[in-house]
This record gives sequence, structure tokens and C-alpha cells, in this order.
Amino acid sequence: MRRVLSTGRGKAPLSRVVPAQADPGRGDDGHRAGATSLARFALLTAGLSAAGSLLGLGRDQALAQLFGAGPQTDAFLVAWTVPEVATTLLIEDGLAFMLVPAFSAAIAARATAGTTLRAPDPVRALVAGSLPRLALAFLACSALLMAGARPLVALLAPGLPDPQLAVDCTRLTATCVLTFGLAGYCSAALRAHTSYLPPAAIYVAYNTGIIATLLVLADRWGVRAAAAGVAVGGCLMVLVQAPSLRRRLRSAPLGAVPDAADTRPPGRRSINLTMMAVVLLFALCRQSQVFIERFLASSLPSGAISQLNYAQKVAQLPMMLSLMLCTVTFPVVAKALARGDVEQARDRVERDIALAACIVLSGAAVVFACAPQIIQLLFQHGAFTAADTAATAAVMRVYSLGLLGHCLVGALVRSYFSAGRPTWYPVASMAAGMLLTAGAGVWAVGVWGVGGIAAANALGITVTALLLLTAMGRRSVPVRISVVLLELAKTLLAAVAATAAGLLCAARVEQPLGSLAAGCLAVGAVFGLLLWALRVQAFSPVVLLATRKLRHAR
Repeated sequence: MRRVLSTGRGKAPLSRVVPAQADPGRGDDGHRAGATSLARFALLTAGLSAAGSLLGLGRDQALAQLFGAGPQTDAFLVAWTVPEVATTLLIEDGLAFMLVPAFSAAIAARATAGTTLRAPDPVRALVAGSLPRLALAFLACSALLMAGARPLVALLAPGLPDPQLAVDCTRLTATCVLTFGLAGYCSAALRAHTSYLPPAAIYVAYNTGIIATLLVLADRWGVRAAAAGVAVGGCLMVLVQAPSLRRRLRSAPLGAVPDAADTRPPGRRSINLTMMAVVLLFALCRQSQVFIERFLASSLPSGAISQLNYAQKVAQLPMMLSLMLCTVTFPVVAKALARGDVEQARDRVERDIALAACIVLSGAAVVFACAPQIIQLLFQHGAFTAADTAATAAVMRVYSLGLLGHCLVGALVRSYFSAGRPTWYPVASMAAGMLLTAGAGVWAVGVWGVGGIAAANALGITVTALLLLTAMGRRSVPVRISVVLLELAKTLLAAVAATAAGLLCAARVEQPLGSLAAGCLAVGAVFGLLLWALRVQAFSPVVLLATRKLRHAR
């Protein structure tokens, strides 16, 4: 089968023909092949991300054992705000939302134009026009943060007992703006090229660098060794991806036909300042919840910031795993919209939301039901006491109430930005949630202390998720909102029942590991049974696969 290429603007067809390829999600064969590839990529990404998350827990365990939940850890965690924000802005959300659609459009332009005429390749032109400018911007921001570390610490945590320690750590962690920026650029480019292994491995390299530096330098540098590890880990993130991206660019076609109606240089066609401002403002608003939490917790007794950090790190693991599928399918949605296939984009987004909700709510049920056992097994060693375990577990249960909101925001916002066009609605929704978090946090911290801060976080992000979801039909990929809400309601009902079952079973076993195992088994059994009974669509492929395996075995 062959197809004729056209410019898509009413001009005469080009004189060359190329074999038609099966696009993922188009046609039966293409749909099956694409679904299989996406499942494989998602499993690969989830596996490496889980390994990185486990190493992240190892990093937190090392911090807890060496420094406990005291003033040194609090000082480091104020400096940790820099890599946390940089991760959101430059790797996970902001830069990815801008660059993945840009690279997807460049790849689509290369594929439709062919390679018979010698002209600048759109992908190489995009790299040449954007990477040097962005690298200089990252370097300037790193230098600015180093110079302004003292006022930044005073702004983030004015009640710290030892601000100089936080200043020293902040100057070390400020290097991550450069390294994370370059790592995020490589990740976006590779994912658009359907290369998922190097981007998925970056957190393995990152946390390995932090742990190794901490173990080597902790005796001499104290908690500053962890900040130095951030600098080392950031460099490793770039080194893991750079060779693969270089090979991709070298193997690109020598030429392509640019759109004759667009006279701008190829490197400037896909990225504009408005789009950059929108995605970075959204990511900054989302990450500002961490600023609010650290600011409010700095006035509480020593250890409050550490309790928030440990609780959030563990509670967000289900959310991170649930979004791995959306990370893999983001280029798929962007390419579908680039070629005008809105129906495929809609179906893909609806499936992603349903499946991500199943994953995150099953994890949230385990986190709520078994919070004390999880914290005791992970952190109650060395300087981390039983009192720290009880306080951190209570905060983690509150955080788990907002996990569905965090997951939905991460999944939905990709749909808003997948077309590569700037839209201010996600920024306004995130700003509304941020203001609600700040207002509720100021009131709740005086009533419930550190737990009130976590409750304000859950409330703000849930409101943001609702705002984004209800406007999808008008401002983004036109999903069927009633269908999505029905599936979410059924999944949420199953999660509530599973949480109750997990609490009852975990309470019957005294030994922490056995109690955790009992709670997890109860949650999994009840959650899966109710998903099947309620006919949740995201769970149907699992039932179908199990049925086929059983028939084959028989």
C-alpha cells in the first residue's frame, strides 16, 4: 500500500511517494502494534522509575539515619527546594510540555516532507536554534541562585535556627538548574523520538550520585554532603542521556523539505516565548505548594519540615508510577493532534486518565491503611525515633487524600499543552489552587499543626484537578467528561472500601512487616474485586488477559 504526500495546504501533491506506515492507534494492525509498543515502553519506564524511587527512598533513609528529623535535615530540605522546583520546571512538567510538542512537530514535518531535497532537517534545526540559548539561560539562573542564596533562604524559611547551613547547601544545589535543564532537554527530545530507556534511567543515576557522595563525605561535610550529591547526580543525569541523543541526531536524514509558506528559520518555528512563559508559570505555580509548606512549617517546632518531606516522598510514589503511562503517551497525543486526529487523542487521554486513577488510588489505599508500618520499616533507624514515625505517618495519611488530585493534574495538563499552543487556563487553575492552599494552610496550621499544612495541600490540588477536568471539553482535547467522571467515581468507591479492608487487616498483626503484608493483600484483593464488579473500563483488559491465560492453561 502506498500513499501520496501533500503539503496539507491545498497545494498539488508532491511528486514522490513513500510506503504507508502503521501509526500507533490508526487501523487494526497499527492499533495493536502501537498498543503493544506503548505497553512495553510504559513498563520499561515504570520499572526504571520504580528503581529510581527505591534509590530515592534509600537516599532519604540515609538522611534519616545520619541526621534524623532535626535542624540539620531541615536546613538541607530548605536547599532541597531548588532541585524540587527545577525537577518540575525543567524535567517533569514545564520544559517537557514545551519541547515534546515542538520535537513531535519537527519529527512529523521531517516524515511528511521526505528526504529527497537537501534542506535543513527540522529536528537538527530545532536543536541548533534552541539548545544554545536555553543552556545560557540555565547557566545564568544557576549563577543567580548561588549569588542570592542568603535572601532566598530568608524568604523560604525565616524561622530556621541555623540559616548559614541552609545557605551553604543552597549554593551547592543551585548547580542543578544547569544540569537539570540539559537533562530535561535531552529527555524531551528522546521521548519525542520514542526513546524511553535513557530518560527513564535519569533518577537511578541521580540518586546513585547523591547516595555515593553522602556516604563518602558525610563525616567531613555533614549534611552539606547531601547538597554536593545533588550537584554530582545532576551531572550523571546529563551523561546518561547525551550519547543516545547524539546518536539520534547523527542518524537523522540529511535533508527535508520545509513548509514553503513559513519563511522563519526552522529552529525558531516550533518554540515561542508565549508558550515558554505559559508552561513555566504553570510548573512554578504547581511547585509553589512546596514553598508554602516550607514557609508555614518553618515556624513550627524543629522537625516539622522533615516530617512533611518524608511523608510526601513516600505518599507520592503511587502518583509518580501512575503518571509513567502519561509520560509515555504524551508524544502520541501530541503527534495525533499535529496530524489532526482528534478522535485518537481523545480516546488515548480517556484511557490514560482511567488507568492512572486505578494505579494511584490503589497506592493511596495502601498508604492510608499502612502508613505507620511503612514509615517504621523505612525510616525508624538511628536518629529517627518512634515519635518521628508516628508524626510522619499521620501527615502521610493526610497527603494520601490529595493523591488523586495530583495524578489528575499531571495527566490532564499534558492534554492542554499537547497541541503545542499556549493556553492560560491551566495557569489560572493552578494559581487558584495555590491561593486556596495558602489561605487554608495559614488557618489550618494554627489548628492542626503540620497535619493542617498537608490538608491544605490536598484541598488545593483537588480543586485544581476539578477545574482542569470540567473545562477539558471546551479548552483542550474534547474528552467525554460524563464518562470520565463515572469511571473515576467507581474507582474511588472501590478505593474507599479497599482502604477500610486494609485498615482492619493491618491492625490484626503486630509485627510491622507482617502487618504491612496483610494490609497490602487486603487492599489488592478488595480493590480488584470491586473494580471487576463495578465494570471499571480500565480494569477490563486485565480481566480479559487473565481469562485468556486461564483458558490457555486449561
